[in-house]
Amino acid sequence: MSGATGKGIQMHTQPIGIIMNGVTGRMGTNQHLVRSILAIREQGGLRAGEGQVLLPEPVLVGRNEHKLHALSAAHGHLPWSTSLDTVLSDPKYSVYFDAQTTLHRVEAVKKAIAQGKHVYCEKPTATNAVAALELYHLAEQAGVKHGVVQDKLWLPGLLKLKYLIDTGFFGEILSVRGEFGYWVFTGEDQPCQRPSWNYRAEEGGGIIVDMLCHWRYVIDNLFGNVTAVSCLGATHVPRRWDEHSQPYDATADDAAYATFTTDRGIICHFNSSWCVRVRRDDLLTLQVDGTRGSAVAGLRQCYAQSYAATPRPVWNPDVDSPINFWDGWTQVPTNRPYDNAFKAQWELFLRHVALDEPFRWSLKEGAKGVQLAECGLESWHKRRWVDVPELE
Repeated sequence: MSGATGKGIQMHTQPIGIIMNGVTGRMGTNQHLVRSILAIREQGGLRAGEGQVLLPEPVLVGRNEHKLHALSAAHGHLPWSTSLDTVLSDPKYSVYFDAQTTLHRVEAVKKAIAQGKHVYCEKPTATNAVAALELYHLAEQAGVKHGVVQDKLWLPGLLKLKYLIDTGFFGEILSVRGEFGYWVFTGEDQPCQRPSWNYRAEEGGGIIVDMLCHWRYVIDNLFGNVTAVSCLGATHVPRRWDEHSQPYDATADDAAYATFTTDRGIICHFNSSWCVRVRRDDLLTLQVDGTRGSAVAGLRQCYAQSYAATPRPVWNPDVDSPINFWDGWTQVPTNRPYDNAFKAQWELFLRHVALDEPFRWSLKEGAKGVQLAECGLESWHKRRWVDVPELE
């Protein structure tokens, strides 16, 4: 397919067929389908050099015919199917994307690799590190391109934080403190904001499995490779109500308190909880402290305090503090536009598939996240530090 632009440049459109499995859920629909793939289509495709445009062509796949039909109709009658095997056999589709629940992911990704499809998938990539690493090796052996969603790296707040790191603002980074979470209602008197399987260990649920995959790639990419973990999990709310208003016993952890060390000597501590009420700048905040300055990043904003602007508090609990500690922080400016974080990584992966551009967020990186979650669970159950070895 080709056409001409207003400047007379002949444009060649290269379609990329994408099998989107499991996108009837909230995140799959909103972040991956609507705000990524359909957004790329609405902008006219993805420019890939002089005269070339990559245009994603999605097909929706899942187990629920009614949800697929409704999702398709809501977005221009996209093609859909309940038969993954049939769609995988169609040469029109070269990319397989998986946003199913974790328990269903490994089998489907293996099928896609066996059919020669390039693979891009959500995390965790598997319920255990052995299976996750196997997916990486299978993809490498098959010669297909592969990647894992690591969306938080493209959040505006974290990109601003990375800018501070890259420009030497912190001096020597000493420590990182992450606070993540919010109150998830039990479902008893108002609907739960998360699916009930999240609270069932037998269905792959649990905040350690969910969030330590995120903290692995955030730490590895910003603060050095994780070398060890000490983690304490908890099931603070033992009884919840499902999507049908039926009570059930929560068997998975809903909070995790984890400390990590890195090969750069930086100590990182992350609290993750679905049982906390928010009194901070955002649902996720990262405070980074260094010898020359500190910063606090949220999802979109970042605030910094330099060494020269650091106040000199004196401990005296008998009088009100004369210092308003909020006043000493400066907002890092938004000097450039920021796209949706999921869309930004999708575009990099599509360029990787079509143009062979580098893409380092591979299935091996996904396996590292699963590995850290396993080590976190081991640390909790054994109540000790656990070393995190390199994956081969």
